[in-house]
Amino acid sequence: QVQLVESGGGFVQPGGSLRLSCAASGGIFSSYSMGWYRQAPGKQREYVARITSGGTTNCADSVKGRFTISRDNAKNTVYLQMNSLKPEDTAVYYCNARFTNLFSTTDVGWGQGTQVTVSS
Repeated sequence: QVQLVESGGGFVQPGGSLRLSCAASGGIFSSYSMGWYRQAPGKQREYVARITSGGTTNCADSVKGRFTISRDNAKNTVYLQMNSLKPEDTAVYYCNARFTNLFSTTDVGWGQGTQVTVSS
């Protein structure tokens, strides 16, 4: 299992920005695709964005054009830059590590989450 620790959450006004970080340890970071998910109160966890081991990115339509995922393999860290934040972005944000080979895809770690609150 990979240990993942998120940071960077907090309180921000609508239209503001935050950058989340997720530091990984205990595995081969460069071999994993890394993702961000979020869960708002009373709702299911939902996908936000993912970056593959090769650097290809994808994000949910709800955050496209506002959020950017990136990674620094030298620091074993994945980032989520969140701009133009909206109240509906309020949630606990979780980091995920996933290993994929020819035969299977396996989640190898989840972080504990970091709270993001967007409110005026």
